[in-house]
Amino acid sequence: MIVLAVIALFAVALLLGGMLFFAVLVAPAVFRTLPAEPAGNLVRAVFPGYYVWIFGCAAAAAVALFPLSKPDAGVMAVTAGLALWLRMVLMPRINALSDAARAGDAAAQRGFDRAHRLSVWANLLQMGAAASVLAGFVL
Repeated sequence: MIVLAVIALFAVALLLGGMLFFAVLVAPAVFRTLPAEPAGNLVRAVFPGYYVWIFGCAAAAAVALFPLSKPDAGVMAVTAGLALWLRMVLMPRINALSDAARAGDAAAQRGFDRAHRLSVWANLLQMGAAASVLAGFVL
């Protein structure tokens, strides 16, 4: 059981650390350094891997936690599932709306703004979930 706890702790720490690193350091630096269009293109290229990272870490944590804490395993499984939905459903929609908005479609811009806001809230929810599971190891 100690091995599973170490694997889970490592996976959750990597999950939260990777998400915070991207949100707090990488994305702001990219948008501060590059013009808007190349910055957007770079972040668009990074997001598929970002969501695979979240999915992989959360899924590994869920599997390792399952014999130790079913509620924590469930939280990590939902986090992994949300990452999969974000990558496979919402991200392509955001990209299509962004492209249409760049072409001058005002309705697409409003749709992009809503979808982007949803993705930000979903990421914050995932970070909160990871932080709560991680806190269980510390407390």
